[in-house]
Amino acid sequence: MRVPRIYHPASISLQNEIELSPDAFQHLIKVLRLNVGDSIVLFNGDGQNYEAKITSVQKKSAQFIATNNQANASESSVNVHLAQVVSRGDRMDFVLQKSVELGVTEITPLFSERCGVKLSGDRLEKKQLQWQKIVHSACEQCGRSVVPQVRPAQQLTEFIESSFEGLRLTLDPTATQPLSSFQQADKGIQLLIGPEGGFTDTEVSAAEQQGFNPMRLGPRVLRTETAALSALTAVQYQFGDLS
Repeated sequence: MRVPRIYHPASISLQNEIELSPDAFQHLIKVLRLNVGDSIVLFNGDGQNYEAKITSVQKKSAQFIATNNQANASESSVNVHLAQVVSRGDRMDFVLQKSVELGVTEITPLFSERCGVKLSGDRLEKKQLQWQKIVHSACEQCGRSVVPQVRPAQQLTEFIESSFEGLRLTLDPTATQPLSSFQQADKGIQLLIGPEGGFTDTEVSAAEQQGFNPMRLGPRVLRTETAALSALTAVQYQFGDLS
């Protein structure tokens, strides 16, 4: 039987009894029906895998003791910050999940002129928590122990005006340069992906003025979720650990 792997939102010290988080308790005890003595693997974002055993189970809580930890060498050699305009329905959730599997290190949700999603206040706060939980689940599934951060949602103009020393890229089906024309990414990459209707001409111009390089991934216009995942795959193939 495969040993379940779960995120723990706090530090983990060896040989000390620690309580499972409510989410971990629900999944491991209520869903998987684990019990005292069963083995689990935990991670908390520090790059380590922690081997542990469940030591006690109560009606609404459970405890574990971690007995060993090992560094997890599953991170890509290139840091990629995905800046994705928020999309409708479950498309954004899909992009978050798959981008984690493709090694992204940071994610910033964006709002642009053609963004079809309106979020603010409590709704936006709840959505941010949901997005981060999706990232945790994706890390559990794909075996990562470093957890990408979902940064607070921003307006496009605010994001592109922030400072960044690495390579800035954005997809543009009319661009002439392919990804292979960019050779250096040692200071990281920011990848800017637009909404379903694309960026406006004004937004494209503003992004270019702030150092975003238009790149081409073939002659076809891609849906926003396809664009993000295709670009991430290409970036990891050229600069990262896909081969």
